[in-house]
Amino acid sequence: MTQDSETLGLLEDLIGQALRAGASAADAVAVDSVSTAVSWRNGRLEDVEGSEGEDIGLRVFFGHRQAVASTSDRRADSLNDLVERTVTMAKAVPEDPYCGLAPEERLFKAPLPELDLRDDTDISPETLKTLAARAEDAARAVEGVTNAEGAGASAGRGRVSLVTSHGVAATYGGTSFSVSVAAVAGSGTGMERDYDMSSARFLADLEDAAHVGTRAGERAVRRLNPTKPESAAMPVVFDPRAAATLLGHFAGAISGASVARGTSFLKDRMGETVFAPGVTIIDDPLRKRGLRSRPIDGEGVGVRTTRLIDDGVLTGWLLNSATARQLGLEVTGHATRGTGGPPGAGTSNLYMAAGPQSPEALIGDIADGFYVTELIGMGVNPVTGDYSRGAAGFRILQGELAGAVSEVTIAGTLQAMFREMTPASDLEFRTSINAPTVRVDGMTVAGA
Repeated sequence: MTQDSETLGLLEDLIGQALRAGASAADAVAVDSVSTAVSWRNGRLEDVEGSEGEDIGLRVFFGHRQAVASTSDRRADSLNDLVERTVTMAKAVPEDPYCGLAPEERLFKAPLPELDLRDDTDISPETLKTLAARAEDAARAVEGVTNAEGAGASAGRGRVSLVTSHGVAATYGGTSFSVSVAAVAGSGTGMERDYDMSSARFLADLEDAAHVGTRAGERAVRRLNPTKPESAAMPVVFDPRAAATLLGHFAGAISGASVARGTSFLKDRMGETVFAPGVTIIDDPLRKRGLRSRPIDGEGVGVRTTRLIDDGVLTGWLLNSATARQLGLEVTGHATRGTGGPPGAGTSNLYMAAGPQSPEALIGDIADGFYVTELIGMGVNPVTGDYSRGAAGFRILQGELAGAVSEVTIAGTLQAMFREMTPASDLEFRTSINAPTVRVDGMTVAGA
């Protein structure tokens, strides 16, 4: 019997025990993970960490009552106690009219799609040390870099197994690799810091560690001797790393839970134009080797690639079965699931499609503007859409990047920012949320 079938059998047994105890329905999830991480600082090994997890979560329903409990102990006595605790809690909690398993007609159809998520390369701590050292050495070799805050490299593999009382029995897994480094330029009160990293499902897809280090060093040096511009309304251009945060705010605003609670500034905008015409935002759980690709969602629903924004128009919400019932809509395949609570909802591989202009053309007609490379603080109101964050980057003068800028605040509303958004052509898939360079006209920059 394979490890996968053993885990599925264990979950099926938990559900069977819950049903025999009187539960009307149940589901169970197992998350198995193994990882190794290396920290490297100032040319020396700082730390090697290894972790293993074998977590199990059980959800039990008594009609419209539900409870969730979890354990990391797979001994028989512990699992029996897990069932007993969960059943006892489910009998005692208040009713939730929207809880329940996902609709049977929306469950995945076997076989699971093959997404190429697992690399069987065996990577040792020594290899991770080499990656981290190469990244730090390259960062420190950049002229103007005076120190490094450290480098790291990691490798991990994980597996998710899900069983439900109405027929789901599925398991899938994947691997991940990463390398990162932070560099410091300048000295005294004039020091500046920046970082870079690379993550991938396959070791062969990981960017060269030296390139990662060099970019981190160059980013830090470019930030030396910053100034503050005069406060004014001006075009703001977000580099890809900063632009991805705007997609994160968008994803939060279309979460079914936020919409159902009325705490989203987009709650009444489904089917309306909320981004500039031409803007398309896609969630793609089926992307081969994607960092958050998955063949099913956290409730066993089949997944598909979704245009959340299509030519500027908001097409729908991120829904699990509970929020779909509450809103009177269909599930969307965006349920997320851990072992410690009921399903939530979220994106997988989220990205904004590239536009036709190069980044250089996008800023070419800006006489006076601000190019953002770092955002600071959490000044975003999800209910009103008000946006105010600290920022650093570069001045744009006569269509060219000029001197470094820091300690400024950029402000507006997400509603207005989305309407004025223009994406460039430089989309790259580097993380689970990706965007090209993005221009937003009419923001307020508060500086000197």
